[in-house]
Amino acid sequence: MEATLFLSKPLPTIKSSHSFSSFYPNPFLPSKPHKISFSSKTHKQSSSNFTITAAISRTKKEETVETVKNHLENCYLLAAINYKGFTVKQFQELRKSLPENTTLIVAKNTLVEKAIQDTQWEAIKPCMKGMNAWLFVHTEEIPVAIKPYRTFQKEKKLEDNDFTGACFEGKFYGPEEFKSLETLPSRAEIYAKLLGSLKSPGNALVGTLQAPARDLVMVLKAYIKKLEDEQQQG
Repeated sequence: MEATLFLSKPLPTIKSSHSFSSFYPNPFLPSKPHKISFSSKTHKQSSSNFTITAAISRTKKEETVETVKNHLENCYLLAAINYKGFTVKQFQELRKSLPENTTLIVAKNTLVEKAIQDTQWEAIKPCMKGMNAWLFVHTEEIPVAIKPYRTFQKEKKLEDNDFTGACFEGKFYGPEEFKSLETLPSRAEIYAKLLGSLKSPGNALVGTLQAPARDLVMVLKAYIKKLEDEQQQG
């Protein structure tokens, strides 16, 4: 940053037509003093400063990519939010309103795209346009994690700053499909439905419970997935 500010006002170049005598008349200097130019030295200094600036910029980009990759670890959902028109104050308020298991990051689309390359998160590529803030959800309770932004959006009257899309379990959800993510059943709701379905017939319940533990786990997982698929389709 310091190098950039330094380069915003380049040092003036002393033209070759000027000599020391023109700046500081001195009777002890020869009548025709040698002309000395600093243009070459100034050019070298500028080139060096440009190199430093480029190195800082490249390092910052690499750090951003690594930050995105780190947040994608143990991430259940990645969503993009159109933040065009947001103020700094609104960003600060929004971050404070989010639960601890979610993170909001502002990063260029190109850097996020580089971070998700060759991963399941590539499904979110349709969002790689416009100005996006990226919401990382690190909990299975997706609706609970999304709700704070919906509340903030409504209170601040930010209808245009909606979700532009999301990636969940390797699948892309556009704005028109986002409702299905916001209405996903919680883990407690799934278990409640599961237990309710196992109450009858009694023989089926006894037979299931007598099965090996591994088989029981497989049955439970299959049933939970079935409920989730039905919820998404509905």
